[in-house]
Amino acid sequence: MSSFLAVVVILFLWAEKFSQFATIIGLLSAGLAIAMKDIIVDWMGWLFILLRRPFYLGDRIEIAGTRGDVVDIRVFQFSLLEVGNWVESDQSTGRIIHIPNRYVFTHHLINYNNGFGFIWNEIPVLITFESNWKKAKKILSTIAEKHSIHFSEEAKEALKKKMARFMIYYKHLSPRVFTSVRDSGVLLTIRYLCRPKKRRITEENMWEDILSSFSREADIDLAYPTYRIYSPQEKEKNER
Repeated sequence: MSSFLAVVVILFLWAEKFSQFATIIGLLSAGLAIAMKDIIVDWMGWLFILLRRPFYLGDRIEIAGTRGDVVDIRVFQFSLLEVGNWVESDQSTGRIIHIPNRYVFTHHLINYNNGFGFIWNEIPVLITFESNWKKAKKILSTIAEKHSIHFSEEAKEALKKKMARFMIYYKHLSPRVFTSVRDSGVLLTIRYLCRPKKRRITEENMWEDILSSFSREADIDLAYPTYRIYSPQEKEKNER
């Protein structure tokens, strides 16, 4: 009987000490989890990137206001070769930006390459009201056809199947020229598909052809904001 009581007492003492020990371990674990929260979430972000593949090496993405090409993916961060910022259009700045992996959970991510593989670009061309806008529109349509990507029927079907995965539906993949009116003239906007990393090059090639073509047309002039100031003397002269 006495032995049984001794065992009960020892177990009770051990249980009390174990409870205190468990409490201490729990507090330490909670404190450690809070202190290392960012590191843990970065690691989980790395697993998310590996498993879900929101982007691959070489993809052009935009996250947290930063745009660039993915050049490295590591356990706690991924790196971008920055694009844009103080550099015009989509050209590289040469800077490498390191972004914590946890940003894939807390910021919206834009991928220029994943899924569709192309982007729509637009070039606005403003001509004067006096210009022959119909002729200008035909010229721009020809230039857009020359520099845009041409898809065969087979490629169009394959591309449509790929787009359907992301619920993207485009009836027309060919370039188009839209007409609208602005304060300073008639606005003709070229809309065409291009590769994400070729946007500036295709835009440059198109503008060079546009300038060359318009310079040969006497009835087409580019428009720009103008101001007219009349003095009292000129007003009286015009009224005579």
